[in-house]
Amino acid sequence: VVAVGECGLDYHWPVPKDAQLALFEAEIRLALELDKPIIVHDRQAHADVYALLKKYRPKGIVHCYSGSAEDALWLAERYKTGKDNMYSIFGGACTFKGAKRAAKAIAALPLDAIVLETDCPYMAPEPVRGTRCDSSLIRYVGEYIAQLKGISAEEVFRTTAENARQVYGL
Repeated sequence: VVAVGECGLDYHWPVPKDAQLALFEAEIRLALELDKPIIVHDRQAHADVYALLKKYRPKGIVHCYSGSAEDALWLAERYKTGKDNMYSIFGGACTFKGAKRAAKAIAALPLDAIVLETDCPYMAPEPVRGTRCDSSLIRYVGEYIAQLKGISAEEVFRTTAENARQVYGL
């Protein structure tokens, strides 16, 4: 076991908010007790997710990051304490033409605060959007981030792989 999660808050679905908050708080406490990173799911619940992260300060990642550039920087800077960082993870959805918030967050973040994901089987990246997503498609995400940042894809893959090794203790 290398992490606790995926866990968090999803206000898109009709699940009672109080129950979600209680479970997420318990999962954060478990991650802290086990000294494991937490993989955070945040859908339409930014304020409540950030309030709990601020309260407990777990290390980990925010999967399928969908917040603002300002919040991404807050997560990256607030947690910059050696190996106990909070990373933002970007998958295929960041490559979508309408993903302006993700593009702004990627541009604002230092590369050492980013990890890549595929979020299989959903959210295949452009140019294969609408197909079943799998790990072979992560190259499109890395290439997109490289283009946004004006750096080589190799640098993106090398740095984000090291970030993933660091957060998971591998």
